[in-house]
Amino acid sequence: MSALLLDGHVFAGEILAKVKIDAKALRDSGRPAHLAALIVGHAGASEVYLRNQKKACAEADVDFELHQLAETVTEPEAITELGRLNADPKVTGIILHQPLPPHIDERRMREALDPAKDVESMTPANFGRLVMGQFTIAPSTASAALEMARRARPDMTGLECVIIGHSEIVGKPLALLLLQSARNSPTVTTCHIATRDLRLHTLRADLLFVAAGVPGLVKRDMVKPGATVIDIGINRVKGADGKTRTVGDVEPGVADVAAHLSPVPGGVGPITVAVLLRNSVQLAQRSNPTR
Repeated sequence: MSALLLDGHVFAGEILAKVKIDAKALRDSGRPAHLAALIVGHAGASEVYLRNQKKACAEADVDFELHQLAETVTEPEAITELGRLNADPKVTGIILHQPLPPHIDERRMREALDPAKDVESMTPANFGRLVMGQFTIAPSTASAALEMARRARPDMTGLECVIIGHSEIVGKPLALLLLQSARNSPTVTTCHIATRDLRLHTLRADLLFVAAGVPGLVKRDMVKPGATVIDIGINRVKGADGKTRTVGDVEPGVADVAAHLSPVPGGVGPITVAVLLRNSVQLAQRSNPTR
């Protein structure tokens, strides 16, 4: 068996085609979508994501601005900057890049973010709407992973689904998204760093999402033959040649066992950027009094 590789660029292009139409309508109305990205310290793992955001915004006619604060900035200073973006009428969406330096409390920052401008749906109010099934937008990476999985497995009713990773950015919201339907949801198991015998769980999975941030964590002998595997991991590793490259959490040999596999790079990443822009445009539409 050789897995069908799920091309994220193709799926992202389909999403962005609609985003461009909506973004143009907003600009024509005199109220363009305007995304502000706030990052504290060095971009690190967010460097590629930031670069792709800026490029995609330019192509989709969405205004973009980056606010990068020094790593030594205090928490009150960071919250003040976030408050300034909240109050800026031209800013229709804000993304708070994580992780933040240890001296800044991520949850306090989320609490300070205006829910109406929260493009990642990570404020307590918006996350609560996701729990209750009353949401408009959802976290970009979790939504992108689910969009990709649905291309391979449109009907997930009763499937055994395993998520590796329970972060508030990916794992938790992904589990909530998968469980939205009262009748047609899969059976969801969430694994994490304290899970005993990870292989025991992954071998049951018809649908496996991996978001652990551990290069090559999932080996071919951990995957059920014919499973759909969505690799959400983005890791920068240095090879024997001294060059740094991007790899996922799933080793390449899994392609010999799985029916579908999302590659890294080129899988969930491009869809995540497209969903982020879709979220940004939707928030701009809601804030536009002329629509």
